[in-house]
Amino acid sequence: MRGVEPAVIDPPAVSRLARRLEPLHSMIYFAPEVGSELGELGIGHPRAQYFAQRSAAMGAVGPGVVAATYYNFNPALIARFVPMVWTAAAPADVLNARLRAADGALRRLLGSEVSSRGCERASVLARRATEACRPEDRALYAAHADLPWPDEPHLALWHAATLLREYRGDGHLHALLGAGVTGLEALVLHTATGKGFVVEVAQKTRGWSPEQWGEASARLRERGLLTADGGLTDAGAAFRDGTEAETNRLSTAPYASLGDDDAAELAELAGGLTRTILAAGAFPDGVFASGSDRATARG
Repeated sequence: MRGVEPAVIDPPAVSRLARRLEPLHSMIYFAPEVGSELGELGIGHPRAQYFAQRSAAMGAVGPGVVAATYYNFNPALIARFVPMVWTAAAPADVLNARLRAADGALRRLLGSEVSSRGCERASVLARRATEACRPEDRALYAAHADLPWPDEPHLALWHAATLLREYRGDGHLHALLGAGVTGLEALVLHTATGKGFVVEVAQKTRGWSPEQWGEASARLRERGLLTADGGLTDAGAAFRDGTEAETNRLSTAPYASLGDDDAAELAELAGGLTRTILAAGAFPDGVFASGSDRATARG
């Protein structure tokens, strides 16, 4: 029996859709509603809140599982908060709090658009796209895919964006692993573009010391990917282009399943909603990364 032919979609269209949907999910990591909701559960530290809300779909997992699925955080940093967070609140309570926070944040950021026809239509298309996602070896996606779908359109859209984001992110980690790049090395290459985190912020938020950063940089220089002053070489730029192309290839199925017209409609609708939440201040200045750049700096 012949296998099913893979779906085809223009690679730039895959990146474009991912970039336009990404903020509709990732606004949750900057929403004050999350701090309030998780604070009431006894999870007060911002790092603990981040690790708890994003990991809760996997259950009360230990630091090793979290480090494996996040990829570029220092495992020692994660171990400071996980599994301690589960002594404060059960994963199910964290998930409920996160959904309440998403509801409040989207209502605040979208205003009247939260109940618009465009938001409802985007939720239908995005949910349809997730039906083509497969769980094999995509642990963080699969954990979130097991969660029930919210009834309200804006929350269904947020959940769909979450699934598509984690699906793409899991695929991006496959691309990095296939290219022989560690999580820290991927983070170094990300900052070397000059378009993501500055080095000091990346080190602080991901828990790496300057010494560990220097060792990773030295390895990348030995591979010819990094210049002496920390920029990308031509080979380094080509390497990043290659991982982007592989990420797109591994992320094609959900968007291609929509067909060209519906994929274009979802891109337009998601783009409009994303512009609204960006204008409403969903992200602090200088911290938002999108698409597989976000996945490279996964978190």
